[in-house]
Amino acid sequence: MLSYVVRRLATAALILLGASFLVYLLTASSGDPLADLRASNAPNRQQLMDARSQLLDLDTPAPLRYFKWLGGAAQCLVPFAGSCDLGRSVTGQPITEALGIALIQTLTLVTGATVLAILIGITLGIVTALRQYSALDYGVTFMAFLFFSLPIFWVAVLLKEFGAIGFNNFLRNPVIPLPVSIGTGLVLGVVVAVAVGGELKRRLISGGVVFALVTAVMVYFSATLWFKTPGLGPVVIAIAGVGMAFAVTTLVSGLKNRKALQSALITVGLGLIAYFAVQPLLDQATGLMIFLLAIATVLVGVGVGYLMGGYDRGQSMRAAGITAFLMGGLVTVDRFMQAWPAYFSNSRVRGRPIATIGAGTPNLQGDYWIMTIDTFTHLILPTIALILVSLASYTRFTRSSMLEIMNMDYIRTARAKGLSERSVIMGHAFRNALIPLATIVAFDIGALIGGAVITESVFSVHGMGFLFLDGITHIDPNPVMGVFLCVAITAMVFNLIADLAYSALDPRVRIKA
Repeated sequence: MLSYVVRRLATAALILLGASFLVYLLTASSGDPLADLRASNAPNRQQLMDARSQLLDLDTPAPLRYFKWLGGAAQCLVPFAGSCDLGRSVTGQPITEALGIALIQTLTLVTGATVLAILIGITLGIVTALRQYSALDYGVTFMAFLFFSLPIFWVAVLLKEFGAIGFNNFLRNPVIPLPVSIGTGLVLGVVVAVAVGGELKRRLISGGVVFALVTAVMVYFSATLWFKTPGLGPVVIAIAGVGMAFAVTTLVSGLKNRKALQSALITVGLGLIAYFAVQPLLDQATGLMIFLLAIATVLVGVGVGYLMGGYDRGQSMRAAGITAFLMGGLVTVDRFMQAWPAYFSNSRVRGRPIATIGAGTPNLQGDYWIMTIDTFTHLILPTIALILVSLASYTRFTRSSMLEIMNMDYIRTARAKGLSERSVIMGHAFRNALIPLATIVAFDIGALIGGAVITESVFSVHGMGFLFLDGITHIDPNPVMGVFLCVAITAMVFNLIADLAYSALDPRVRIKA
């Protein structure tokens, strides 16, 4: 395998070298980098032109400039040397510095959207494959392709209008009219009734329960002005935790494994105790502290599963570990909700928390919770936009892959041996259905690192896409080449990871030297 990886890396380096040469020449010959200065009426126009020519080394032919740039870029291969030189932009800013800022902005923007799109898309793909040709299948397919076909800038404008402006206006007096509560409950009840399937009686009961529950919750939210002072509290966390324990156990081992279920429920109990114990600690929270607490939470859950044992200790450990992580997430969300009133009433936010532009509120001061909420409120709209337009590919690929796998002989054999449907789907079909998705995910990650150019432009996020467009606009190859390097290297690395993942997902695939 080592020789295979080395050979792939060597091939990738040659491809990267040739592609970078072409990109540099195309960018350098795409226009006149002094055009804006030539049209200027400034008295020091000539001095400005001479300064830019010297900064961009325009007196040197483009092919020779490329090799000068390549010499500086090659220094980036020396770790910890601090000699990486990718040139400077027309403003004199080092490209390495600009890339560092832009990459953080883009990663912050696209990471959450990519992860959520993958998780939601795979889940919908599996469900629609299992319910092929049902109303749910047709509905999900229609909605997925509808959002996929919509222009991203139009989706972004709609989100700004209704998701930001409309919701911010609603927050001034968050009272939900009774007809709206009933209508929302009715719509969700119908959706659940269609999604559940089965006999008509079962559908009506499921839809009726959801209708009553959603309507009651929305009436409660309206009566208590919940959106101004939100919170979960230990009761809601306990109820949600028990539900998650049953759901996780069902997926991981099935409810027949009582030890796994007991491990997950014990973890829920420990989470409720921790809810009260860690509140003073969370008041002094930092990002590193939350990360370490998350690791400790999962380890506690895994430890509970290990001590409970059972006929399959691994299943108990997985069920308890996942439940512990989700319980930690509920506690964290509750703490964010506790900080919401302080953020909402901040003089910089001015009662309009859902932002439409930028990556943060200027000059906002606050603790970890306030600043994280601010980041989230600025990311929520572009994240939703990216999820909606990228959801269709994951949903359809997962569905088609699952349908193909479910018709395989070994799936019929597994059912004939008496395995439960959960074991057939999660243990046999799902793993093999992920193989074609590995390629799609690797491709999308490489593309997204380049920056969701249109999304960044609409929401005024100065990420990789903004840096790339700035280089193209000013006929400056240096920013373009910096973005190109990041995108190309990321795409090649993740494609290599995808190839290696094939052998992990399918034992029949082997990486040979």
